[in-house]
Amino acid sequence: MVAEPWHMSMPWGDSIWLALALFFVMEGVLPLAFPAHWRAWFRQMIELRDGQIRFLGLLSVLAGAAILLIA
Repeated sequence: MVAEPWHMSMPWGDSIWLALALFFVMEGVLPLAFPAHWRAWFRQMIELRDGQIRFLGLLSVLAGAAILLIA
């Protein structure tokens, strides 16, 4: 019996939609629960320099990639 390659057995279409839905849920929790705190945090983010924002983006990408590799 020959095993299917990993990319053939994963339901990518379902996974993409599930990941997108989870992203929107997570992004909406803070503004829904704590709008004033979220607004203050957003104002602080606007004041960051481009390099600082890029660094935060890099951290997010690395954290996401690490979670994907572990899962």
